[in-house]
Amino acid sequence: MVLKHKRLKILFLHGWHSVVGGVKPTFLIEQGNEVLNPKLDDDDWDVALATAEAAMHTLQPDVIVGSSRGGAIAMNLDSGSIPLVLLCPAWKRWGNVDQVKPNTLILHSRADDVIPFEDSEDLIRRSKLHSDTLIEVGADHRLADPNSLSVMHWACQLLGSGEPMIWLQEDSENAGAPDRHSGASQDDASYICDACGEEIVIPLDLSEGSLQRYVEDCPVCCRANIIYVQVDDDGQARVWAEPEQDYE
Repeated sequence: MVLKHKRLKILFLHGWHSVVGGVKPTFLIEQGNEVLNPKLDDDDWDVALATAEAAMHTLQPDVIVGSSRGGAIAMNLDSGSIPLVLLCPAWKRWGNVDQVKPNTLILHSRADDVIPFEDSEDLIRRSKLHSDTLIEVGADHRLADPNSLSVMHWACQLLGSGEPMIWLQEDSENAGAPDRHSGASQDDASYICDACGEEIVIPLDLSEGSLQRYVEDCPVCCRANIIYVQVDDDGQARVWAEPEQDYE
């Protein structure tokens, strides 16, 4: 099944003492998304939360991205069904919410020396979410390297697609890794090459996990594509691609 690239409305909540228009929101804009990146008060939590709340109601975003303190603000918003992408969320330092909703993905570096990676592991345990909700990426707290930026955008596309994320909805009785061999599985899938428009069929290796990202040359035009794979609990995959670089 092909998941087409979608232009998203994204509310980006920056971290403590971070600047508006930084690397991460700029990257999301460069991918063709509409991004609202409000200035959040560094000293007054209530003012920062109110600013984020007002921005959310103004934009009506498809996805909310929160970085560090901004992740804690995102968790404390009354955001209803809007999915969250949290980048090294500082939820133990700010706010009073200690769980996240099922349509949440967390990106964190194990080498983070500001917010411990273990904080995010604790967060998904408290929330009774699948272990794949937490994606290990990057080499520091900033998550501003090219790979981390690409994974952040992928997470936004994944959650912003509107498709049900069954594998993110583990209940308390079934918490833990699902049996990837139960039910029917899928041996291949297809994506549309952005450069030539051809539908390309690729084999699937479900043993590589339910969230996959890799680079592959199109067999028709030889342009490099970043391939994204999301596999649900029944072994059914959704696959989409974006060009590794822009072509004129």
